[in-house]
Amino acid sequence: MKDVDPEEYASVHREELVDLTLDLLAVDTSNPPGDTREIVDVIESRLDLLDVDVERFAVDPAKPNLLAFVPGERDRTLLFNGHTDTVPFDTDEWSHDPLGERDGDHVYGRGATDMKGAVAAMVTALRAYAETGTTPPVNLLFAFVSDEEIGGDAGLPALLEAGRLDADACVIGEPTCEAGHHSVTVADRGSIWLTLRATGEAAHGSRPVLGENAIDRLYEAVETMHERFGTRELRVAPEMEPIIKESVEYYAPSMGEATARELFRYPSINLGVLEGGEAINSVPQSARAEVDIRLTAGVDTSTVLADIRDCVADCEGIEIADVSWSVGTAEPIDSPLVEAVASTAEDVTDERVYLRSATGGGDAKRLRKEGIPTVEFALGTDTVHAVDEYTTVGALIENAAVYIRLPAAWSESVDD
Repeated sequence: MKDVDPEEYASVHREELVDLTLDLLAVDTSNPPGDTREIVDVIESRLDLLDVDVERFAVDPAKPNLLAFVPGERDRTLLFNGHTDTVPFDTDEWSHDPLGERDGDHVYGRGATDMKGAVAAMVTALRAYAETGTTPPVNLLFAFVSDEEIGGDAGLPALLEAGRLDADACVIGEPTCEAGHHSVTVADRGSIWLTLRATGEAAHGSRPVLGENAIDRLYEAVETMHERFGTRELRVAPEMEPIIKESVEYYAPSMGEATARELFRYPSINLGVLEGGEAINSVPQSARAEVDIRLTAGVDTSTVLADIRDCVADCEGIEIADVSWSVGTAEPIDSPLVEAVASTAEDVTDERVYLRSATGGGDAKRLRKEGIPTVEFALGTDTVHAVDEYTTVGALIENAAVYIRLPAAWSESVDD
């Protein structure tokens, strides 16, 4: 069997990698509606002539997922996961084609960095083994999924529910680069999403003192949350301390060290939706608000939620109409997966790679809760969801090199 040289393979096939990225970008997979049938066709066409087991799996016919399997020398499975849908875009706002355009080292398009570029790099990694007849040291499972951008059920959740992701570890190709910093995302934050409903007493807008303004009551309730919880330092598990330290270092250049520290030491509280009132000259009798609260992994989310319920009970005219919550998750920074991804990325890029927490949470959280150790890694740019989103040819090649090397590095780390 011929050994695969990661940098050599990725470099030799650089134009094929760029062309594949452009072909993926040429398919509009904006979600909503999130139709991924055509992009799955494109990926399948690159695998048709290879000795690879490929299967479509769909619970929504318009949102198929694609699974590909390469058997390895050992009975351990490394999962590579990437989503094929994107957020919507307005063509008129772009100075480059949102459906793919190359300008020198830059590859523009919606999803270039989040995350069709990484998907193309994963397909290249798969081809590196299949085309050279090289058996990887472990089984490789690739899952190209739909419906991620809206947190829908047709993608990864459907595969998990059907038991189709039997893996010992996973790498998700989410972009983990910001302001020139490289990182592996090893944790995510917990969340509490509240829908608050306020009731008041209607009155004429010229005599507001005769009524009770429901919108004012909502503002006061959110301010009370800020005062009670926004300034209360979180009780974080000891194993999260090194992750918080690196997270602060990672985010400091873009938001300032003090702000980055507060982001992980205290709850963040955001009033995202506020609705109420019928006319400018009326005191609103009812109103509703949606509030997003985030908590560092390792914090007891249920305890914080109980405190929030007590807080809302103290606010006159306010009730919780709906609530959903999740617990933050984290991988130990000395785990075989984290060590393998971080060391491989540092070898390929010859730069420091931070081990940090995401500020939000996505598919990694779902996989960890299913018992699959998971991290996120992909080089790219900090243009995620932005106008003129782009990645670079260098990032595409280095991502492919990392993904090709990773099976051996992870296999060795598991043995250590």
